[in-house]
Amino acid sequence: MTEAILLVGGKGTRLRPLTVHTPKPMVPAAGVPFLAHQLARASAAGVDHVVLATSYLADVFEPYFGDGAALGLHIEYVTEHEPLGTGGAIRNAASLLRSAPGDPVLVFNGDILTGLDIRAFVAAHTASGADVSLHLTRVADPRAYGLVPTDADGRVTAFLEKPTAPEEIVTDQINAGAYVFRRSLVDAIPGGRPVSVEREVFPGLLAAGAHLQGMVDATYWLDLGTPQAFVRGSADLVLGRAPSPAVPGRCGDRLVLPTAEVAPGAKLTGGTVIGERALIGEGARLTGSTVLSGAVVEPGAVVTDSLIGAHARVGARTVISGAVVGDRASVGADNELRAGIRIWCDAALPPGAVRFSSDA
Repeated sequence: MTEAILLVGGKGTRLRPLTVHTPKPMVPAAGVPFLAHQLARASAAGVDHVVLATSYLADVFEPYFGDGAALGLHIEYVTEHEPLGTGGAIRNAASLLRSAPGDPVLVFNGDILTGLDIRAFVAAHTASGADVSLHLTRVADPRAYGLVPTDADGRVTAFLEKPTAPEEIVTDQINAGAYVFRRSLVDAIPGGRPVSVEREVFPGLLAAGAHLQGMVDATYWLDLGTPQAFVRGSADLVLGRAPSPAVPGRCGDRLVLPTAEVAPGAKLTGGTVIGERALIGEGARLTGSTVLSGAVVEPGAVVTDSLIGAHARVGARTVISGAVVGDRASVGADNELRAGIRIWCDAALPPGAVRFSSDA
C-alpha cells in the first residue's frame, strides 16, 4: 500500500526520567513493547516497509525488531546523532525510502496510541489530491496544544501556537501526530539541521499555497508523554478500547503473562497487566495498573493506575495510586503513595514511612 516512517525519540524522551531503566517505547504496554503495537497496526493496514527513525537509545530497537519479518514488515533503521526535530528526523529517513516522488509516505509518531484507520487515512489523502494530510483530533481542553483550524472542505487554514487567552481558542482541533506526505515533499525538507514540522515545514507549505488536508477522526487517541498516560494506554489496550493486533491474548479486565503467579484471592481489574515472573499476593487488589517482570506485590496491597517497575517490591497492605515505583525499588509494608509520586530505581522505603491520609 505505502511505506512509512516511524519517529522514535524527540518529545518521546520526556519519559527518560521515568523510574524504569528501559526506554519508554520498549516498556511493555499490554505485554509487548509499545512500538510493537504501532508496527503491528501498520502491517495490518498493508504497510510493508518501515523506516524506524531513532535518536535516544537507538541501539535497543534493532536487536528486538530485527528486519521486521516477524511482523510482516521490512524494517530499516536510521539514527540521528544530534536532535533534528520532527521535520529533521523525517528528512533523515528519506534516503531509505523506495517510493516515487508522487507516492504517499505515511509518517507517525512513536508517542501516540491511536485507533486511526490507516487505510482510510491514506485513501482519503490520495482522493483529496493533497500535498500533505494531517490526522487531527478534537480535545476538550486545547490550551496545551497547537491548534489546526480547517475550512468547510477540510483544508488546513492555519497552524496556531498554544493559546494563552480564551479568544485565541478558535478550534478544538489539534495535530494528532500522523501524516501522509507526497514523497517529493519529504525530500524538500532541509537536511542536516533541526527542523520542526509544526513551526517550519507545515506553515511554510501553507504560505507557499500547498494543499494541506486535515482528517478529523473521533477514534481513540492518547498522547503517552507521561507515566500516567502510559499506564492508561496499556490498560486501554487490554480492555480493547485501543485496538491492536499485538496484544498477546484476548481483551478483557486483565492480562497475566504466562510465567506470572497470581494468588487465588487476588483481584485484578481495569486492564491490569502482570508481567513475566511477577508475583501477586493473596488479597492484593490491582486496578488499571502495569506490573513489570519479576516484581512482587505482597498480600493485601492495593495498587491503582500505577506502574510497578521490574523486580520492584510492594509491601503488604501498602496503598499505591497514580504512582510509579522504579525498577528494583522496595516499598515496605503499610505505606501510602499517591498523586503522581515516583520512587526511583533501587530506592527503599521502610514500613510505614509515607502516609497521605490522617491517622486520626
